[in-house]
Amino acid sequence: MLDTSHIGAALPAFNATVEAGRLRFFAKATGQDDPVYTDEAAARAAGYPGLPVPPTFFFCLEMDSPWPAAMRELLGIDIARVLHGEQGFVYHAMAHAGDELRFEPRIADIYAKKGGALEFVVRETRVTDAEGAWSPNCARRPSCVTPRRQE
Repeated sequence: MLDTSHIGAALPAFNATVEAGRLRFFAKATGQDDPVYTDEAAARAAGYPGLPVPPTFFFCLEMDSPWPAAMRELLGIDIARVLHGEQGFVYHAMAHAGDELRFEPRIADIYAKKGGALEFVVRETRVTDAEGAWSPNCARRPSCVTPRRQE
């Protein structure tokens, strides 16, 4: 069983800048055809201060962490044994191209199912803007599922 004493542990915080080029690429890659996601003029005409961040783009920004494997290494999880369980987002405000965001991840929960055959780690990430106000995605709850080794 994974060590539940790590519940609540803070993982390394970091800042990430939302870049317009990455937003355009993400919109294209995900089939987003609304021009507000690719054209600055269209975004401004729609009332945005810049290109808006598509809902799941925060997952991409979280990969900008200087130590993306921090949770796995802390818990001793072999990447080959990880399955992605789920993720969810809670939005409080829009983010836009040019915004500087702060990511503060932590281990929110560790639990098992199926008599310990599956172990779950829930990571929540608080995201704030440069002023420390809640940003669009303050809680992302992906569960990493780690199948237990058969002894």
